[in-house]
Amino acid sequence: MVAGMSDRIDLQVHDHVARIRLTRAAKRNAFDLAMLRQLAEAYTVADADPEVRVLLVEPEGDHFTAGLDLGEVGPAVASGAALFPEELVDPLGLRGRVRSKPVVVAVRGHCLTIGIELCLASDIIVAASDTRFGQIEILRGIFPFGGATMRMPSRFGWHNAMRWLLTGETFDANEAHRIGLVSEITAPAEVCARGAAIAASVAKAAPLGVRASLESARLSEREGEAAANALLLEQARALMSSEDAAEGLASFLERRAGVFKGR
Repeated sequence: MVAGMSDRIDLQVHDHVARIRLTRAAKRNAFDLAMLRQLAEAYTVADADPEVRVLLVEPEGDHFTAGLDLGEVGPAVASGAALFPEELVDPLGLRGRVRSKPVVVAVRGHCLTIGIELCLASDIIVAASDTRFGQIEILRGIFPFGGATMRMPSRFGWHNAMRWLLTGETFDANEAHRIGLVSEITAPAEVCARGAAIAASVAKAAPLGVRASLESARLSEREGEAAANALLLEQARALMSSEDAAEGLASFLERRAGVFKGR
């Protein structure tokens, strides 16, 4: 498992934030098989760590990722291999273990193919103004197989999704913001700091409330509003008996920030 620095992924935990850095900068953070596995290992370690409340994914260097290293990954997938081992958390959220904690992503430079799909599988995305996005698989004779074909139409609307899925053209951060792929845009030099600030805000919130919010939103997206609505009061009542809820009430009455323990 990843612990600290590996050759492609760096994982550091501080103040309840698991900071996951893509460190294959010399290859524009293109994902080969080793890097895919190490990313899944980092997600798995962070998700299992009781001290971690939120994950932050960011690049080393000027590019988030140039996409998959198709020279190695393509033949492996063609022969039947999975992108991520099923015993680990799947960063794309498609199969295998599902993460329970929110993910913030900071992107800049190239954000191609699996880069977009990692964003679609995450929760809050900050993009540098120099980011170029592209779901370019059809220009390589294949198609997106990491979730883009399922998530882009429902998130962006059919015509916005098809505009980029069927042309393979790249688009900028302003377009990504317009269609709802990214939460906000910042200067390239500030994008990782901004991602860290947002992750810190999530980490300061009540962990049980954050997790319940994530679960409810996921259920609504996956099964519809009626399914999520059926569980709302049950989830709320469970939280109301927690230590964090008592601390939340006390901090409200005392006009101070809450100090939450996830209990």
